[in-house]
Amino acid sequence: MEPPTLRKAGSKQEEAFGVQPRRVADLGTVPSLRRSNSSLRKVRRSQNLFGNSEKQESLSSWIPENIKKKECMYFVESSKLSDAGKVVCECGYTRQQHLEEATRPHTWQGKDWDPKKHVQEMPTDAFGDIVFTGLGQKVGKYVRLSQDTPPSVIYHLMTQYWGLDVPNLLISVTGGAKDFNMKPRLKSVFRRGLVKVAQTTGAWIITGGSHAGVMKQVGEAVRDFTLSSSHNEGEVVTVGVATWGTVHNREDLIHPSGGFPAEYIMDEEGQGHLTCLDSNHSHFILVDDGTHGRYGVEIPLRTRLEKFISEQTKERGGVAIKIPIVCVVLEGGPGTLHTIYNAITNGTPCVVVEGSGRVADVIAQVAGLPISEVTISRIQQKLSVFFQEVFETLTESRIAEWTKKIQDIVRRRQLLTIFREGKDGQQDVDVAILQALLKASRSHDHFGHENWDHQLKLAVAWNRVDIARSEIFTDERQWKPSELHPVMTAALISNKPEFVKLFLENGVRLKEFVTWDTLLYLYQNLDPSCLFHSKLQKVLAEEPERPVCAPPAPRVQMHHVAQVLRELLGDFTQPLYPRPRTGDRPRLLLPVPNIKLNVQGVSLRSLYKRSPGHVAFTMDPVRDLLIWAIIQNRRELAEIIWAQSQDCIAAALACSKILKELSKEEEDTDSLEEMLALADEYEHRAIGVFTECHRKDEDRAQKLLTRVSEAWGKTTCLQLALEAKDMKFVSHGGVQAFLTKVWWGQLCVDNGLWRVIVCMLAFPLLYTGLISFRERRLQAGPGLPRVRAFFNAPVVIFHLNILSYFAFLCLFAYVLMVDFQPTPSCCEYLIYFWLFSLVCEELRQLFYDPDEFGLMKMALLYFSDFWNKLDIGAILLFIAGLTCRLIPALLYPGRIILSLDFIMFCLRLMHIFTISKTLGPKIIIVKRMMKDVFFFLFLLAVWVVSFGVAKQAILIHNESRVDWIFRGVVYQSYLTIFGQMPAYIDGVNFSLDQCSPNGTDPYKPKCPESDAVRHEPAFPEWLTVILLCLYLLFTNILLLNLLIAMFNYTFQQVQEHTDQIWKFQRHDLIEEYQGRPPAPPPFILLSHLHLFIKRVVLKIPARRRKQLKSKLEKNEEAALLSWEIYLKESYLQNQQYQQKQRPEQKIQDIGNKVSTMVDLLEMESLKRSGSMEQRLASLEEQVAQTSRALHWVMKALRDGGFGSEEGIPAPAPQKASEGQDLEPDGRQEEEDMGDTHHVNARHLLYPNSHVTRFPVPNEKVPWETAFLIYDPPFYTDDRKDRGLVDPVGNALEPLSGISYNAVDGPIDRRSFHGVYVVQDGLPLNPMGRTGLRGRGSLGCFGPNHTLQPVITRWRRNQDGAICRKSIKKMLEVLVVKHSLSEHWALPGGSREPGEILPRKLKQVLRREFWSSFQNLLTQGTEVYRGYVDDPRNTDNAWIETVAISIHFSDQSDMDLKRLNSHLHACDPGMSVRWQVVDRRIPLYANHKTILQKVATLYGAFY
Repeated sequence: MEPPTLRKAGSKQEEAFGVQPRRVADLGTVPSLRRSNSSLRKVRRSQNLFGNSEKQESLSSWIPENIKKKECMYFVESSKLSDAGKVVCECGYTRQQHLEEATRPHTWQGKDWDPKKHVQEMPTDAFGDIVFTGLGQKVGKYVRLSQDTPPSVIYHLMTQYWGLDVPNLLISVTGGAKDFNMKPRLKSVFRRGLVKVAQTTGAWIITGGSHAGVMKQVGEAVRDFTLSSSHNEGEVVTVGVATWGTVHNREDLIHPSGGFPAEYIMDEEGQGHLTCLDSNHSHFILVDDGTHGRYGVEIPLRTRLEKFISEQTKERGGVAIKIPIVCVVLEGGPGTLHTIYNAITNGTPCVVVEGSGRVADVIAQVAGLPISEVTISRIQQKLSVFFQEVFETLTESRIAEWTKKIQDIVRRRQLLTIFREGKDGQQDVDVAILQALLKASRSHDHFGHENWDHQLKLAVAWNRVDIARSEIFTDERQWKPSELHPVMTAALISNKPEFVKLFLENGVRLKEFVTWDTLLYLYQNLDPSCLFHSKLQKVLAEEPERPVCAPPAPRVQMHHVAQVLRELLGDFTQPLYPRPRTGDRPRLLLPVPNIKLNVQGVSLRSLYKRSPGHVAFTMDPVRDLLIWAIIQNRRELAEIIWAQSQDCIAAALACSKILKELSKEEEDTDSLEEMLALADEYEHRAIGVFTECHRKDEDRAQKLLTRVSEAWGKTTCLQLALEAKDMKFVSHGGVQAFLTKVWWGQLCVDNGLWRVIVCMLAFPLLYTGLISFRERRLQAGPGLPRVRAFFNAPVVIFHLNILSYFAFLCLFAYVLMVDFQPTPSCCEYLIYFWLFSLVCEELRQLFYDPDEFGLMKMALLYFSDFWNKLDIGAILLFIAGLTCRLIPALLYPGRIILSLDFIMFCLRLMHIFTISKTLGPKIIIVKRMMKDVFFFLFLLAVWVVSFGVAKQAILIHNESRVDWIFRGVVYQSYLTIFGQMPAYIDGVNFSLDQCSPNGTDPYKPKCPESDAVRHEPAFPEWLTVILLCLYLLFTNILLLNLLIAMFNYTFQQVQEHTDQIWKFQRHDLIEEYQGRPPAPPPFILLSHLHLFIKRVVLKIPARRRKQLKSKLEKNEEAALLSWEIYLKESYLQNQQYQQKQRPEQKIQDIGNKVSTMVDLLEMESLKRSGSMEQRLASLEEQVAQTSRALHWVMKALRDGGFGSEEGIPAPAPQKASEGQDLEPDGRQEEEDMGDTHHVNARHLLYPNSHVTRFPVPNEKVPWETAFLIYDPPFYTDDRKDRGLVDPVGNALEPLSGISYNAVDGPIDRRSFHGVYVVQDGLPLNPMGRTGLRGRGSLGCFGPNHTLQPVITRWRRNQDGAICRKSIKKMLEVLVVKHSLSEHWALPGGSREPGEILPRKLKQVLRREFWSSFQNLLTQGTEVYRGYVDDPRNTDNAWIETVAISIHFSDQSDMDLKRLNSHLHACDPGMSVRWQVVDRRIPLYANHKTILQKVATLYGAFY
């Protein structure tokens, strides 16, 4: 059906906006819009680097080429004058405002002015940025364009050049164009709700753009939101579509090269009959038709633009939806009623705000009534109330037209929503708008459950989880988890955690949801602004190019992701996703990147249909989703997914590690702080869960620490915590208890240290029971295992090594100070042997690789430890000293080097004492203070060098000895700080005996400047003293106190965390001695020899001690993880309880409860008043009816008879609650209860034409009812596509030969309803008036007979059994569809004269099967015979049909098989299919009625 003719331009008092019909088209390939708003903003910020000037140049070149304006090219003087009394053209402009060529003598001279001929297009001269003078610095966009501009060009301008995001919703606000009054509360509710729905859903609001009426209300709503919102909440897009010729001060907007910006002045006082633009709109489209002062010019273009936008598809996260549109109505007049009628007719949902006035209130008052009660008299009464000023001017035909339109509007209740503030639980306009869209979507016919899917996709696109909970996830629809998988993907990509939580609550299982292709699709749609995305791109850039013969594959593969993740987690983990071999990766039926989630088309749900042999590729899908959320720093999403994880402690620690590594490369300060805060949060979660576990069972909790997690790269929780430097976790009492347990080995931790030392010195005491063991077998067993267990304990190994090291240092000191001979002594050889054992131990540590990291990785790990570097330095220095010592000439330098090396060996003691709870924290503080000392030395060096150089230059002339220059500049200046003053700096202690006059004595400094005659100093003593005082002031007082302050700050800062740091570093020492051979140096060489034989000779691989890394059996691991999950739930419940107990949360909860109570009380009062009003109105009507009845009784008694029953008034029906919106029960039928007249045959716009019917209200349909003003137009289509049709025209002579109520040649003009009336030579429709005379597009006057074969079969499953629903069997029906039609249809219709089969059926059946099908028709069952309510019917021509059911009960029926084999659509635009019979099937209404009769006939489900 074509769109209705557009309303002509109205007056200034009424600005109405028509809405074109929307056609549901199949979704094709849609542009990818996967980026989040934040990423788009970042991209745009990067684009801004090129400057606004380039954008303006691009816009200035593109707009004149593609967008035109209109100019009058022929000046014809009008009979009317302008407001200023000037002569104007028929177009409304003065002579001066025309182009020069328009006022010259023209070829059109003397002809009437015709806008089609005399108005021409030329490049527009008004576009760019607009600023409203005196109203702030807000910058908008505007453009002047021709009314014939294609909507696609405007849409391209808005999305590409104006930079608007594609909307998720289009809100068209219409109503009165003059200012009107609204109740303050209703105004507040409307403004708040409208902006909320636009802001939360990402909608565009389209209005008329002027500063008056409903447009002003919308503008003020946007203004209030802008003033009260923060910067990051985003801008509400408000598009004003206005007429260029009615804009006041539009001359300010004319800039041929673009206004950047154009300053616009709002002058409401001087605007006259024109209007000003509203300053609160963000974008303006000014429609030009070349005229001045004519309103309504923009309506056709606005209608086309809204229709075009509503047909666009927005795709996000794999879900593609058509942009929905809703019409919001405030107040309004006749034009607004026409707008609502067009919107409802074309399937656009409307929200009417009751209480706003005029048309809105009229519709709201009758919306809850049955159609039979929406009468002309009732509408007339409502108009007298709400249109008091113009009611007297309304004609009877106008009232009838209004009644007809309102009846059609109310009849489509599924598209009409009445917002009644405070009534029926309605409080927010935003909820009403979204509910209206969902209600309209629910009413649409779809195959299967597509309408439910569509509603859910809309809710996800709007990000309104409240709407999804209340409207979609109800008892009416039971969702299968697999049906939610596509929208789950969209919610994840769009970062909508509330929806993810909702889907999980409604049955989505992550283990079923996450597949290889799903995860790959998620990584291919990473937020481009996240750091992980750039790291992934670097990995892809390093990837070698694929050979030409290789099969195509998506760029991003999971092994690329695993490579980046291993960089973040650390090389100690195994790759999470191994590189697949050729053909190794499981594939799904359809690849993800090439599939779109359509609303009407093929759903991406096929993505989740697994092939029969498909196996999930990951061990822990929850882990995969958690990593995906964490790397994008999505806090809420990660929190929800982590709550689903099973290995939750390891997961939390891994998240902390990933975030800390990403923060090191993050450049954005805000993102950096968010990452560190989130990393700290996950560390606290790991601590919380581990605390619960440790409180319940210490042994099982310690197993969690050392359990090898296959899901996290075969690492352990303890190792993850250490690599992430999660000091709080490592310092936890449970972790420290475990480390202490490891430290004591198989000894009891309550053994005193003195007992251990005594047994070390005298091991036979082990047999006395002085040392207790944890295991009973050792405590009561033989002696040898006890000795082995004792000396293998790390605490014993540590103390043996301490004793050994002290002995080494003592021996080393003795040799250096006492026994350093030219020829090495026995003690010195012992030192060499001892050092060799130390070297062997360092080599063992370097090559010890139980985790098979490789030599390079082990070397990096080894040299990353400071103490290992110190060991290597000490050993190399010892080798250097030994080399010099063995050369006789370098004996003394060798001793010096070895003496310095002794210092390094002594410093190594600090690492040994880190195990001490007393000394360990102090050593940490000393290490931190060393950094302060280095910074202090830099400042000190500045003062020392500056003072030293100045002092040396003033006192001594031309000192050439470098050593003495260094002494004078640095050494003496440094010693001065500590009180050693230079003896001659002030001349008091000056003596020539203490210095060398010429600087020739190597043991004396050169004498300062002096008088050779008087032997007195010649340098300025006062200057050197002042310099010395200033130097001591800044160094001794300022810098030294600064150093003390720095030490104090460091001490206080570190002291708070010293215990954590010490406990964290304690692990390294414990791990070192836990894996160290038990014998101390030099006896450790025996252990090294044993290891050499095992590793090199016997090839036995190294293994990590089970105490720090253990692999559990599957059953034991499953039980341990289940126990961990249980305690994780306990932890989360405790967290929620603590959150509720916080004072801030309690105050917020109390505030919410108070607000809810206030709202409930206000609603209750409004309900009571509304109920009282309704009851009073009903009572008044009852009283009026009673009064009339009594009057009739009195009259009857007075006449002396019993009266006639014809005059007895019927009892007044109870008035329906006007505050009630009748919700359609699934699908509202086209006709209401009591609406027995044909409806489709009275649609105002006749299909496929521009003819408008005469409006016929329900009560005027019967011919018996008087309708004096009834004057329908006459229309007969000249159908040249058919050979046999009745004559064209309204002349009676050609029609006089037609024989009605009989068989007229090949045409049967008899009706199934009996003899029909023929009036003035034309037959009358037996069902009543239609508003149109003639035969319309039908073939003949009178009845036009059609045939509707209903071909059905039972729906069967794969086993051949009949499917059932609600106990009843399910049918399948054969339906056809033309590409230009929205609905499917039964394969029937009109027939050629003399033919049996309908033309439509012949188009889908091969010719050789036609005769066989005729036999099937004769054997079929007639289910209906009679009138068809069709839009093509007229007063003189109508359609009657015979419906015959052809049912195949047996699937092996030969006729059914032959039918299926002969189904063939001859027309490429025709489709044919078997469809399940359901009340939601998208058939024409009259066909659905027939189909329901067939389902009833066979007792089938419908």
